Amino acid sequence: MSQTVAKAGVHVSTHPIVQDKLAQLRDVETPARKFRELVKEITLMLAYEATNDLATEPTSVTTPLATMPAQRLRGSIGLVPVLRAGLGMVEGLWEMMPDAVVWHIGLRRDERTLEPMQYYANKPVEPDVQSCLLMDPMLATGGSASAACDLLKEWGVQRIRYIGLIAAPEGVERLQRDHPDVRIHIAGLDERLNENGFIVPGLGDAGDRQFGTA
Repeated sequence: MSQTVAKAGVHVSTHPIVQDKLAQLRDVETPARKFRELVKEITLMLAYEATNDLATEPTSVTTPLATMPAQRLRGSIGLVPVLRAGLGMVEGLWEMMPDAVVWHIGLRRDERTLEPMQYYANKPVEPDVQSCLLMDPMLATGGSASAACDLLKEWGVQRIRYIGLIAAPEGVERLQRDHPDVRIHIAGLDERLNENGFIVPGLGDAGDRQFGTA
């Protein structure tokens, strides 16, 4: 089975382990502690694909037996969780890439218009990174993801990859329309949005389920 189904910049994982963990994540009976573990694990697996085109540069390394040519990442990576639900996605990636820089963007959705409102952003002095991984569990209307991409580009970021858990077709369409250069990596593509802008069948509120505030 192919690990991802890719179409026009949208990569939906079909990996059996990802799909097993996604099923557990959706389950209404999954407790907050397990939910957080699953978010971290799925994010790591999605990031494997999202980072497959990072630039490297030649170097050399001395093993116990000999010196040999090797490759190291060229420049730093930016990890950008969208508050608050994106916080659970950054921990595992930071452990995997401890030299990465982390920027936080705070966006909340206006429940009347469903459009994003920014309330926080820690702008870097110089965004000297080769790529940013933008992390938000749910790509629903696409407004928050698009606004976050706008902000990163204003800061001078040239390459952005979006990593999410579940997306609705409406959110994918919005993000692709506004930012066709941003690749989308998700674990599941669901049916639709309901009248309140929630993904169906979805998994509920990802922030509330992570932090036990449902």
